[in-house]
Amino acid sequence: MRTLVAYFSATGTTAGKAKKLAKVIGCDIFEIVPETPYTTADLKWRDKESRTSIECNDPACRPAIATRVENMDDYDTIFLGFPIWWYCEPPIINTFLEQYDLAGKTIIPFATSAGSSFGKTIDYLKPSAPGAIFLEGKMVRFSTESSLRSWVESLNLNS
Repeated sequence: MRTLVAYFSATGTTAGKAKKLAKVIGCDIFEIVPETPYTTADLKWRDKESRTSIECNDPACRPAIATRVENMDDYDTIFLGFPIWWYCEPPIINTFLEQYDLAGKTIIPFATSAGSSFGKTIDYLKPSAPGAIFLEGKMVRFSTESSLRSWVESLNLNS
């Protein structure tokens, strides 16, 4: 079984958690890089005209990604990391999922947020990866390597 940690991080918070998780698991890591990077102004969630506000209010929005996992068929399990925006995943995560045939693969979301919960994120992700097996997601606000290890072990992925 091969595992990948794939993540999107607009400010670096999720990147830090993803790198720590990949180290704990001992697996490959892939950064989901937007074709057009997000600026500080784009991330102003209180501004209804900011890029992220507009994207999150458009269910059809699929921001372009600059990179691809060339060997996605090699992975059985994907830990998918992202910040929570407006109680769900950023639309670029749907773009990522829709680029591949993920049927039969296990996807385990993890997210960062200062205060939001996962909300209905899993419900929003599933249509973008038909046939994939989604496990319950985890918020990783203040996760240490030992807490991440305990979480991964609790998933019983090797059984």
